[in-house]
Amino acid sequence: MTLSPTRRSTLKLIAAGVAGAMLPSFGAGRADAAVTALKQSIAEAAARDEGLSTFYRKRNYKPVFVGKGDSRRCAALLRALERAGDHGLPVGAYDADGLKAAMKDARTPSDMGRVEVEAAKRMLDFADHMRSGVLDPRSVDNMLVMDVPRYDRASTIDAFAKSNPAAFLRKMAPRKPEYVRLQKEKLKLEKLLARGGWGDKVQAKTLKPGETGGAVIQLRNRLIRMGYLRKSASQTYDAKMQAAVQSFQVNHGLAPDGVAGGSTIAQINQDVQDRLQQVLVAMERQRWNSRPMEKHHIWVNIPDFHVDIIKNGKSTFRSRVVVGKNTSDRRTPEFSDKMEFMVVNPSWYVPRSIVTKEYLPLMQRNRGAARQLQIIGRNGRPVNRANINFAQYNARNFPYSMKQPPSKGNALGLVKFMFPNKHNIYLHDTPSKSLFGQEMRAFSHGCIRVHKPFDFAYALLANQESNPEGFFQNVLRTGQERRVDLREPMPVHIAYYTAWVDAKGQAHYRNDVYNRDSRIFDALSRAGVSLGSVAS
Repeated sequence: MTLSPTRRSTLKLIAAGVAGAMLPSFGAGRADAAVTALKQSIAEAAARDEGLSTFYRKRNYKPVFVGKGDSRRCAALLRALERAGDHGLPVGAYDADGLKAAMKDARTPSDMGRVEVEAAKRMLDFADHMRSGVLDPRSVDNMLVMDVPRYDRASTIDAFAKSNPAAFLRKMAPRKPEYVRLQKEKLKLEKLLARGGWGDKVQAKTLKPGETGGAVIQLRNRLIRMGYLRKSASQTYDAKMQAAVQSFQVNHGLAPDGVAGGSTIAQINQDVQDRLQQVLVAMERQRWNSRPMEKHHIWVNIPDFHVDIIKNGKSTFRSRVVVGKNTSDRRTPEFSDKMEFMVVNPSWYVPRSIVTKEYLPLMQRNRGAARQLQIIGRNGRPVNRANINFAQYNARNFPYSMKQPPSKGNALGLVKFMFPNKHNIYLHDTPSKSLFGQEMRAFSHGCIRVHKPFDFAYALLANQESNPEGFFQNVLRTGQERRVDLREPMPVHIAYYTAWVDAKGQAHYRNDVYNRDSRIFDALSRAGVSLGSVAS
């Protein structure tokens, strides 16, 4: 948003009025009394905010915004609050117009003290939302377990008071390229929404190359408006349209066969406002994770169903993954940790929940069920299942654990990748390869199955072994369970982005597999974030 010269002049006048005109010239005694009254008012207004109270007390209640405060700070703050919508923040929560009016109308020292503290509060709210997000992620979904940094209020306003105000407020936004690219996509979608979106939806279940008709024209027009196809009068699903559909499919996580099948048409028919919501949620997620990423890390994006090894901003390894099923006890959580080691030829120690919910009922019906698993007693030794009366136990009192020894049929496959965490989540191989052919790959109990686990292992070992493949295969051939430590633990980020923009400026969108985006956007809406203003 660009302010007109008239608008800038108005802000300067308001700021000047706050900084100067509020304290008219008095005699020395009356001036001292006014200053004392102003300080008293600031102290009273800030008393319930520990951070602000600490800040003002340390500076003897000298104002930042009013009286002898810096007029630039008022103007910079008002401009920043008015442009908060550019970042998908709740503009109404800062009420720039109300603050401006209060600044203009304040006359007495008491009024000025209240305005001073109100301006400080709104600056701090704005700064906190920009740096750390509007929402507390754990309050939205208990599987959003990332640690979001929140900054000390007293230190923040102290830094603001000592800095160039406009520059300070600009630096509150995440400085990662991913955030900047998302913001550009947001502005682009807002303009499209104001112009009516992408036009008529495609009224067909499936369209194939060579077809003609009204639905093909609808497909052509939407692809043109989306930027996948140059302007054309063609009424046939020709080679150019097929190539455009393939590009669209790549950017939406679909098999790029060039055929507009049901899943492709469903994505093409998404409304602009739906994509805008995804972008706004992605920007909030970027604010939750505003700290710069490590130069070398592992990235799992749940809705994208892929794992990448990222080095200096580029993917050096990529594999399909299967993530947790969309049920309350199986969804893969979002968090960060460090991968410390891998286990080659792993045993599978069956989680207690799976033992009692899945295997115990099977063995109660047939004691020979799940024969591939060993029953383990409390002493850690295998127990002959023929000696167990499974019928006498339930989920609470079943006294045994279960284990699957190393084998090609092991549920964890032949290697697992460990970053010990309280969620008991890790990456691993699997003998069930067929699921990797699905577009939507949410089938596991929560852990992340890797399609190319050996290649993943080689890539991780390349940092410490001259022949990583040979080293791994030698360990594998022993058939014995062995832990292999990573000399340099690798940061792991398990994230959930249904929208992102790549370095080439191309937007990518995915399905909201766990409905987390939907819950986050509902919470943002309750906090005051709105799409309503973009079409005005």
